[in-house]
Amino acid sequence: MPWISRRDLLSSGLAFSAASLISRSAWAASAEAMADSAGTLAPREHLLFDSGWKFTFGNGADPTKDLGFGFGQSDFSKTGDFGFAKAGFDDSKWRSLSLPHDWAVELPFVHDDSGDGDSSVLSHGYKPLGRRYPETSVGWYRRAFDVPASDAGRRVSVEFDGAFRDVLVFVNGCFVGRNNNGYAPFEFDITDFLELGKTNYLVVRVDASFGDGWFYEGAGIYRHVWLKKTDPLHLGKWESTVRADVQGSTATLTLGTVVVNEGKQAENASVSWKIMDASGKVVATAEAVAQSVPVDVPASFTATARLENAALWSVDEPNLYSAIVTVSTGGAARDAERVSFGVRTAVFTPDKGFFLNGKPMKIQGTCNHQDHAGVGAALPDRLQAYRIGVLKAMGCNSVRTSHNMPTPEWVAACDRLGMTMMCETRQMSSNPEGLAQLETMVKRYRNSPSIIIWSIGNEEFILQDEEAEEGAKIATAMTRRCHELDPTRVVSAAVNGNNEKGVSLGLDIIGFNYNLKMPDGYHKQNPTKAIYGSETSSAIATRGVYSSDPLRNTVSSYDGVVPWGESPEEWWTFYGTREWEAGGYAWTGFDYRGEPTPYGWPSINSQFGIVDMCGFPKDYFFYYKAWWGKEPSLHVFPHWNFEGREGEEIAVWVYSNLDEVELFLNGTSLGSQKVPHLGHVQWKVKYQPGVLEARGSKDGRVVLTEKRETTGPTVAIRITADRTEIDADGEDLAIIKVEALDKEGRAVPTANNLISFKVSGEGTLIGVGNGDPNCQESDKEPKRSLFNGLAQVILQSTKRPGEIRIEAAKEGWDGPELTPAKLSIKTKRVELRPSVRVVEGRA
Repeated sequence: MPWISRRDLLSSGLAFSAASLISRSAWAASAEAMADSAGTLAPREHLLFDSGWKFTFGNGADPTKDLGFGFGQSDFSKTGDFGFAKAGFDDSKWRSLSLPHDWAVELPFVHDDSGDGDSSVLSHGYKPLGRRYPETSVGWYRRAFDVPASDAGRRVSVEFDGAFRDVLVFVNGCFVGRNNNGYAPFEFDITDFLELGKTNYLVVRVDASFGDGWFYEGAGIYRHVWLKKTDPLHLGKWESTVRADVQGSTATLTLGTVVVNEGKQAENASVSWKIMDASGKVVATAEAVAQSVPVDVPASFTATARLENAALWSVDEPNLYSAIVTVSTGGAARDAERVSFGVRTAVFTPDKGFFLNGKPMKIQGTCNHQDHAGVGAALPDRLQAYRIGVLKAMGCNSVRTSHNMPTPEWVAACDRLGMTMMCETRQMSSNPEGLAQLETMVKRYRNSPSIIIWSIGNEEFILQDEEAEEGAKIATAMTRRCHELDPTRVVSAAVNGNNEKGVSLGLDIIGFNYNLKMPDGYHKQNPTKAIYGSETSSAIATRGVYSSDPLRNTVSSYDGVVPWGESPEEWWTFYGTREWEAGGYAWTGFDYRGEPTPYGWPSINSQFGIVDMCGFPKDYFFYYKAWWGKEPSLHVFPHWNFEGREGEEIAVWVYSNLDEVELFLNGTSLGSQKVPHLGHVQWKVKYQPGVLEARGSKDGRVVLTEKRETTGPTVAIRITADRTEIDADGEDLAIIKVEALDKEGRAVPTANNLISFKVSGEGTLIGVGNGDPNCQESDKEPKRSLFNGLAQVILQSTKRPGEIRIEAAKEGWDGPELTPAKLSIKTKRVELRPSVRVVEGRA
């Protein structure tokens, strides 16, 4: 979660993500809330560790190209013997960068269709990763950092929110730990390896030779890294919980936490809670009975508090509270953290569907992977909110984290913006690793009000087989563990089958993937089980394309469906009209890299998205906006640029939630049609250049009109930003939309011009995209072809306030000249979130 000053907290109501940590500077900004009775502040620091890194490629097969690592078999024989993690090692030729970082998105595409589908390079977006590509599958990160002598007596840990995939961590020549999955966070206590008052060295080797999934997963340290410093007496990691029991307008809060003592003797400790509303006002307090905390024996503390006139969290009003949890001894605070939570009820019923705060709510959901155009899997925090905004604009009210534990910023953005979530773990297993991943996910996010379902797996065909007894046993064990850690939520899984055996026998509620013929029968046979669509639709389309062309790997936007899927109208007519159905999750909200469907090379990403890789809407978007949204909606397609097809019949569709739509071509009415519930209207129109116009009526009155005009050739470029002022914090983004215009200033929907970009001032270009599933241009170079009239540029601020300037112009000498476009974005001074200082010029 981005650093938030006390001023911003009070004005915006934003809060830190569940069980997130507060630094000393954060406490200073919230002195009234964080100070103990003596007026002193607890000594915890939680520092962002993202900047000042060096990076180089290693090699998974040749140790001479891998810093000599593994040249023999004695590397781990003596502690402290790794020279690359010591002073004096020469990293001057390594590349400087900041995290998050995904090196896979920077690699070229390779045409390699060998392998067995899910494990192939094709499945992961045609990037050269895997054991057959040792020279691009291993990366090394190195960071120098100072540790002041004043840290003596504290416990110091390095925390990774996620890295892909097999990680080895070294500090000052010593090996300190490993992690072998790509999505769960991990932490190492490095206290004993540090040299106080000196420069220290952290080195991370990341090996992406193996994957966790069958889709693009990236490579490298693609999530945030933190340096945590605590008193030896401190709160347990992700152990603070707030559970609300809502009765009318009052909420009773059950508060709990665990205190850990890593000191030298037992301590008599007390724990207190301050509950703050969105304005920063303390609305409740509580204290637990003091108790002795022995060394290395965690102690649990509980209390209750009462909220009068509680502001409930919902998708329309995502009200958040904060609990400041403080552990003290002798009246002095030793540690504290802020936990963000919401007050709400979420209930699945077998006969009436899902209820949020006692009100029925159909789940209007989308499944989403975690990558985006230009940046791969390494999304800056602002992109999480941008993506949620795109989905909410079409009426989406829930997301499924397919198929892995999500990044904390995605969850925090859902909490903040009002988006419910089906939160899914990666490995479905009750083995130690599977349960550890599950436990980490549940403990980290159990205070997040957005989460309504824990998902323990996806389409485990072997475990779902009727002959596989282990499926039910594994699911039962995982469900039981979820209930132990969080008794407030239901547990489910995404099942592609009849749900009458295997995994399904261990679940609280039943999710169906596709198979619309099955839920009715299951509901009749199992009337006490709540049911929803865990994965549906899989409609495919290429944005701005209206006839499928296998030679160009494009799919028509009218009604493209894979053999196992359903069109938006088919699946939503099913789930949206059955009262007992809770709703469902369409596959997918955004296009994503890898798993190219329905074509292979040169396609490098899927075409399942309701929006493309950049977030530009496809026409399906407007079907959902019409039937999921609350406002009148009207959308006519296709575009009206079909030069050379004069006189041919063109299918014209309209998505609308109005009563009736009348269509006009060049002022002549082509007739009016009633709009069927959850459907669309369509005409066959002989193409003539000009103006196609749809007029939508409600109660006999025209309330919306929309036009498609035949445009001229491209003569100019237009660039616009999602925001014209951003924070000068080195993290915030301006997301630039690039369009082609004709001489009348109209957007040209078929333009594919190559555009170059020049960026100056207090910002950098970190990625480009255009939503073309077949485009193999670089995501990082300052140029990009328009795809059907659109492209995207992502700019990131520096830490200096000022102005970012971007200029877009035609690239190359071919074709007619285009009037370039210029845009300035202001960057404003803000309070920076606490971070580890960059050590300059140290090897």
